[in-house]
Amino acid sequence: MAIGYLQRKASWEILLKVSSGTFSDQALEKVLKSYQFNALDIAFITELSFGCIRYRKFLDRWIDHLSKIPHQKQPPKLRWLLHIGLYQLLKMDKIPFSAAISTTVEVAKKTDLKGLTGTVNAILRNAVRKIEQGNTPKISSDVIEKISYLESFPLWLVNELVNWFGIKDAEDLAKAFNKKPSIDLRINPIKTDLDKFLKVLIENNINAEPIKSLKNGITLNSNPRSIKNLPGYNDGLWTIQDRSSQWVAPLLNPKQGEKILDACAAPGSKSTHLAELTNDNADILAVDRSERRLKIIQSNLDRLNLTSVKTLKADATCLLDFNPNFISHFDKILIDAPCSGIGTLSRNPDARWSLNKDKIKQLIILQERLLMSLLPLLKRGGLLVYSTCTICPEENNLLINRFIEKNDEIQLDSQKQILPKLDHHGDGFYAAVISYK
Repeated sequence: MAIGYLQRKASWEILLKVSSGTFSDQALEKVLKSYQFNALDIAFITELSFGCIRYRKFLDRWIDHLSKIPHQKQPPKLRWLLHIGLYQLLKMDKIPFSAAISTTVEVAKKTDLKGLTGTVNAILRNAVRKIEQGNTPKISSDVIEKISYLESFPLWLVNELVNWFGIKDAEDLAKAFNKKPSIDLRINPIKTDLDKFLKVLIENNINAEPIKSLKNGITLNSNPRSIKNLPGYNDGLWTIQDRSSQWVAPLLNPKQGEKILDACAAPGSKSTHLAELTNDNADILAVDRSERRLKIIQSNLDRLNLTSVKTLKADATCLLDFNPNFISHFDKILIDAPCSGIGTLSRNPDARWSLNKDKIKQLIILQERLLMSLLPLLKRGGLLVYSTCTICPEENNLLINRFIEKNDEIQLDSQKQILPKLDHHGDGFYAAVISYK
């Protein structure tokens, strides 16, 4: 089936769900359930809808450039449909202008926007004229404002990136966050090995290759119709996990027979990784305060056939209150802390619009509480790994340095910040390895 009206309609429906507060990945999943699309359709819908979410500010500036009514006064459904049309015209080189306009107009005709069909058509045709004339929205001479517009980020966040890394790296980071994220898998070595599973993928005409820096990492070079339909899913041969996230669990150097705490465990990718690294022969406790999220962990454990992980519903900041016997109980502790997630903005495009400085300040308070309350649970001579999927120094190295200074009985063995790059895939991640003397 040719890529036409239905694919644009599905993309628009995803934008509507995200604008009402649904996370982008959940919105994608919910909308696709209503259709029967093939892999090519899904790749197009994902690119179009997620592209519109990423480039919201950029597209709004174009609406202001084209229409007498500014974007903030446009009816929301019209605004998001204009984004669908404009993104194709401005960012998708392989889509003919005529196809982008006609299919977007058809969405208006066949939905409750039919009364605004003429408006959609006129604005998009005006966009084509201005594109062909080179008549674009005015760009500020201020470098930070320019990055904010062209890469479509809130101005406050661009300012933060510049404060943290300087102008050049901030611009590169913004561009990296607008790249399509990779789909990475972690092979379950208890059930298979990398070469064997790669052969299975090749036999099923799935383009994949090993991730050089990881022992059990594989990246897919094409989008599957459904990740759960890949070979080996039901048999527990693999789990989906970004390559940067796969780097974290091995930092604990987990051993068979050790007592290990994963304090903020959901959805369980690192808990299951710890189980695999110990040949499913350690005593691993996965803690989360959400019953729903714990069920996700258990579902992953069942699918991977891992039995060494036990789940516990509890607030990780109050574990000693929950069980006083936990004092000096664990050989290793992983704190994969709740964070701003700035390192994952390519994977979670809506997050840039919901995040703010106040949220980050509240997260820092929680991160400090987690470190202080969980340290007493660690045995002398034990290891604690603190990790986040953010690149914000206040949540990472600055927080850890302050924590180390306050506690004479611990030492920082190593810390590392992974930044998203334009020339390779992977989310932004930070981890610090701390030993208890």
